Amino acid sequence: MKKNLTGAAKPAEWPVNPNASASKKRKTAHAQTEIEPASGTVSRVIRRSKDPAPPRNASAAGTDALAQPDASAGSHRKTTRRRPTGRVTIADVARQANVSPMTVSRALKNPAQVLPEARARVEAAVTALGYVPSHAARTLASARSRVVGVLVPSLSNAVFVETLAGIQDCLGPAGYQFLIGNTSYSPAKQSELLSTYLTHAPDGFLVTGIDESDAIRQRLAAARVPVVHMYDLSRDPTEWSVGFSQQDAGFEITQYLLERGYRKPGFIAAQLDPRTMQRRAGFRRALQEAGLDPDVEILTPEPSNVGLGTRLLVEMLERVPDCDAVFCNNDDLALGALFECQRRGIRVPDQLAIAGFNDLPSSAWSTPSITTITTPRYQIGFQAAQLLLQILDGRAPKKTRIDLGFTLTRRQST
Repeated sequence: MKKNLTGAAKPAEWPVNPNASASKKRKTAHAQTEIEPASGTVSRVIRRSKDPAPPRNASAAGTDALAQPDASAGSHRKTTRRRPTGRVTIADVARQANVSPMTVSRALKNPAQVLPEARARVEAAVTALGYVPSHAARTLASARSRVVGVLVPSLSNAVFVETLAGIQDCLGPAGYQFLIGNTSYSPAKQSELLSTYLTHAPDGFLVTGIDESDAIRQRLAAARVPVVHMYDLSRDPTEWSVGFSQQDAGFEITQYLLERGYRKPGFIAAQLDPRTMQRRAGFRRALQEAGLDPDVEILTPEPSNVGLGTRLLVEMLERVPDCDAVFCNNDDLALGALFECQRRGIRVPDQLAIAGFNDLPSSAWSTPSITTITTPRYQIGFQAAQLLLQILDGRAPKKTRIDLGFTLTRRQST
């Protein structure tokens, strides 16, 4: 309760009387008409109070009065005004289209549920106002972000570009977008990206390799975010993975070299990520089973490229002059080795056989063409995304481990 000027108790909700008598000494900020007692002259005067109280009558005070707080009312009567953000809302679209906000939502999410005439008005309003749906609002409403985190070791390597294409072709029609992270072949960077992307509340992850730390695995489990691993096949039956056996592929191509009669093959590798080391393990197993020296190898952690392949071949020939074949852990290195042989006048495959891995387009175009392992890169991305969608839809996959296999592609270089 609040005291009025006469001392009587006055409810806070009482309105101010704009016609209050001057004898009550209530001064207002708007113009009043008064008659001077001595002359009877009518005059217009402006009286301003020390504590002005705008009138509640909009016709007298103009539209600005509606936005001002009522000084005679309690503090709980003050009008709250939202600071304008400039963002067009779904309510704005609804008013423009003369439909309900629910109709706008349905027209954007499920157009078939809205009559064509109403849908056309909504589309016109969206275009006219430049409305962009709030992703955060949709996430809260549906408990899904419709976003998947995708981690690959490289964005310049054609191997993973094809994998991303497979992911896009699967997730896109299902209404999903994906965040792409480049781990640069670093387990530490992979863990960092997983932690960062978790703050965006993704529905799931597609991750190249199985390199997560125990701490990250615990965070993913606590957040109940499913992860499908690509390329590497997990031995844990509780983990989802899509790929092929890197070690078996390395074993098969080395076995092929031995079958062709080569007795001093060497292994050339860069980057030294887990998949490369599995190929190396296959190479060594094949030589050990054949009773041959498995230690003919040149390894470097440097990033792989064609130029590096030329340098590594030079080093191999300096260390092992009688080396008669080289298995390169990828086609870039194999192409570089081929260029170095051509520069030195070494006949391929008569004097030195060359084999690669992944079957990039350049392997088929080179002269001679390069023997290599053809990997299902696009299929890995597509089927890994497909597996993740099954998990997100609550459908139990028949397999947690999908082996897509590989193909030995025999060409002129061996």
